[in-house]
Amino acid sequence: MLYLFTVPSCTSCRKARSWLDAHNIKYVERNMLKDCLSADELKNILSLTEEGTTDLISTRSKAYQQLDIDLDELSVLELLKVLEDNPGLLRRPILMDPKRMQIGFNEAEIRCFLPREVRKMELRNAQMMSGF
Repeated sequence: MLYLFTVPSCTSCRKARSWLDAHNIKYVERNMLKDCLSADELKNILSLTEEGTTDLISTRSKAYQQLDIDLDELSVLELLKVLEDNPGLLRRPILMDPKRMQIGFNEAEIRCFLPREVRKMELRNAQMMSGF
C-alpha cells in the first residue's frame, strides 16, 4: 500500500495527489498536521532517507526559523520529539510504500511508484520512439 503524507495548503502535495490519481495509483492519504506522525513512524522515515535530517527537514519553513535550535545538537530522541511536536518542519509530501520512499514532489522520481508492468511498457514505447 502506498501512503501519501500531506498538508492541505501544500502545492507539491496537490501535485503528487493529482499525479497519483491521473495514473490510477491507489494510496492512503494522511494530513500530517491533523494526524501527526508518531516517533516510530518518524524513526522509520529517517531510517529510509539517504541524507537523514537534510532530506526530511524543511529549513526554509517558518516552523524551522521560529524554533531557532541547532538540530545537529539534538539526540535522536530529542529530534523525534521536536518533529512530533512540530510537523511543519517536515518536507512534504512524503510518499512511502513497503519498498520505497520519496520526499517532495519530483515527477521523474515519482514514476518509481508506477507498477512494474507500466514502467516496462513505457520503456519499450520510449525505445521504439527513439529508434532503439
